Amino acid sequence: MTRARATGLPFMKMHGLGNDFVVLDARARALDVTPALARALADRHFGVGFDQLAVIGTGGEGDAHLTFLNADGSASAACGNATRCIARFLMTETGRDRLVLTTDAGRLEAVEAGAGRVSVNMGPPQTDWRAVPLASETDTLHLPIDGDPVATGMGNPHCTFFVEDAEAVDLASFGPAIEHHPLYPERTNVQVATLTGPDRLRMRVWERGAGITLASGSSSCATAVAAARRGLTGRAVTIDLDGGTLDVDWREDGVWMTGPTAHVFDGVLTDDWLEAVT
Repeated sequence: MTRARATGLPFMKMHGLGNDFVVLDARARALDVTPALARALADRHFGVGFDQLAVIGTGGEGDAHLTFLNADGSASAACGNATRCIARFLMTETGRDRLVLTTDAGRLEAVEAGAGRVSVNMGPPQTDWRAVPLASETDTLHLPIDGDPVATGMGNPHCTFFVEDAEAVDLASFGPAIEHHPLYPERTNVQVATLTGPDRLRMRVWERGAGITLASGSSSCATAVAAARRGLTGRAVTIDLDGGTLDVDWREDGVWMTGPTAHVFDGVLTDDWLEAVT
């Protein structure tokens, strides 16, 4: 595939509760989105800046196929907040209030939820150690890691710690140590969560390949599943993140996540910049 150079490369900047994304639309033309390009775009001083890069493509059984790269250029099969943001964009484009999107993690249904919010079914959680995945046979409800965390797969791996005070955790040092734990061969997203009321959690997140983020959709889903499995909450919870609040409901057909989206601005990456970074 070759990148069109004549008029630069258009992009969109979006966020869900401060969990921010650069979105490229590859439906009309082929784009060669490399890890090097993702890393350059992710730089908040020399590029645009994002937690994840999302590419809208065609193919599959849905209305669009989404692929994701982390800020370090690594691939991610799922990104819940980006999926909601792109679903809002496609609903506005098509005038529809329900879509089916496909990702490397599977088929996701998105629904207009009113009041500026979008719901996405992130699919069933993976609770078997092989599916998370973990490096060896392990009880995913009680990992042999200090702090007794829970492992969950939501298209990407998660490690959730229930702590007395999520605000008191030094996530900048704690997060990377757990991200690279040998029990997680593909690295892991890390959450620290505190029960703050009936079916309500305060959560902070370290995302693999991105670091501390203001919110994370798949992490919120994983934390809700972990809390329900531990008997701390029911299956429908409210999660307060650094950037705002998401509602998560673990239903029979999957884990539904609902929250606001924002399409902040559109821009064009110049030919000169693209030449310099690729």
